Amino acid sequence: MVQVRVAGVALDASGQHVLLLKPVDQIPGDGLVLPIWIGQLEATSILVAVENAEVPRPLAHDLMGLMLAALDASATRVEVTRIEDGTFFAEITISTPLGDRIVDARPSDAIALASRVAAPMWVADDVLAEAGVPDVLTETDASERLDEFKRFLDEVEPEDFDG
Repeated sequence: MVQVRVAGVALDASGQHVLLLKPVDQIPGDGLVLPIWIGQLEATSILVAVENAEVPRPLAHDLMGLMLAALDASATRVEVTRIEDGTFFAEITISTPLGDRIVDARPSDAIALASRVAAPMWVADDVLAEAGVPDVLTETDASERLDEFKRFLDEVEPEDFDG
């Protein structure tokens, strides 16, 4: 397993959101990055957590963290464990008073939760080897994405999170 961090959320050429996971020991523009295509709501949730943005009401992943805390449990580890036919699979390790439990999850949900509760994130070596791509991100790219997200937060309305 390789420990990773959220390097960003980007849009591909067709406008789909892509979560970018990067090994923690590599600098931007070096090594590999793991792209995982995710939905718009999941992308927003991850960016809200990574940027510590204020939201008017808890999002679903905030609720997950609150529920774990209320049950005296915590998410202690997230792993992207495998890829099958282009679909990524993840697991969340939850520490409870009755012992550790492992829960199957979509990577986007697992990463969104981990980003809120500071759980370490890991990717299986073979997943990174199979689906990782060379990292060509520059500091300018990262700054532009951050500016784009800040503009989004300025324009978003509370009703956008209803549901």
